Amino acid sequence: MSRTTFFEKTRRTRAVGHLSVEVLDARTREQLCFLDKVEPYSTIGEIKSLFHRSYPQWYPARQALKLDPKGKPLKDDEILQSLPVGTTATMYFRDLGPQLGWTMVFLAEYIGPLLTYLLFYFRVPYIYSHRYAFTSSPYPVVTLACACHTCHYVKRLIETIFVHRFSHGTMPLRTIVRNCAYYWGFSAWLAYYINHPLYTPPSYGDLQVNYALVIFVMCEIGNFSIHLTLNNLRGDGEKGRKFPSPTKNPFTWLFFFVSCPNYTYEVGAWVSFSIMTQCLPVALYTVLGFIQMTIWAKGKHRAYSREFKDYPSLRMAIIPLIL
Repeated sequence: MSRTTFFEKTRRTRAVGHLSVEVLDARTREQLCFLDKVEPYSTIGEIKSLFHRSYPQWYPARQALKLDPKGKPLKDDEILQSLPVGTTATMYFRDLGPQLGWTMVFLAEYIGPLLTYLLFYFRVPYIYSHRYAFTSSPYPVVTLACACHTCHYVKRLIETIFVHRFSHGTMPLRTIVRNCAYYWGFSAWLAYYINHPLYTPPSYGDLQVNYALVIFVMCEIGNFSIHLTLNNLRGDGEKGRKFPSPTKNPFTWLFFFVSCPNYTYEVGAWVSFSIMTQCLPVALYTVLGFIQMTIWAKGKHRAYSREFKDYPSLRMAIIPLIL
């Protein structure tokens, strides 16, 4: 659409008291709904609510409204009058499927690994040979690994319930199933080998285990400290929005060097857990987690750099001075 056409439509929008919204199926182009006398300052979220009245099965979180069938979904806070539409706005609807809120998403993802690991640690029947049922490993590192793994996911659950602040955003149910399969499956794989009757302790014994434990504890405390800092930052609301900075807590000083130290500490915790257990599946899980967290961190880093003109140039995304 040319710039002239856009301004012409904007002037026509301002000249009328109300607009009309036509909602079409993005796949079949069939008209699903025609909303008459819509306020020009209505948001996309409000239009979704009006559409929901006609189709109760499609609650707002399930709806994706677009100006083009293959375009990006409109954000809920976008205002109808600010969009490049005429007196009748044509929007295309796509069903996103069943949705769950973020709190339920994280609870589902974290409770599974916590309980799954414990099943292998206590060697419930039918996991290993029957003669090992309900027996315990003779190696202290196995018990220590179980304690660390349990504390890690208990911390995540506590953060989900008491620390993190979630918007009204949701996640498709099919994505939750995939994520749960990833977390639960890897937890079972790690636990199977670490608690296996034939498991052997690390090559350098207690020295290797103790050093790894110290690093693990520090990274867990650091990760929790960063989440508290981010939570306090969000408390200022949109008007006071600013990028995260170090506080008096030494664990937050990593903000001097990276944009997402929570991911840095998370990777550090899993690296130390890999060293502590000297288990190949744990190392593989750590590598995959590092790749995914690097993608998230780089995206967040770019967003900070675009939004804040005075954003520190020294900061990297996840690894100080490197990445």
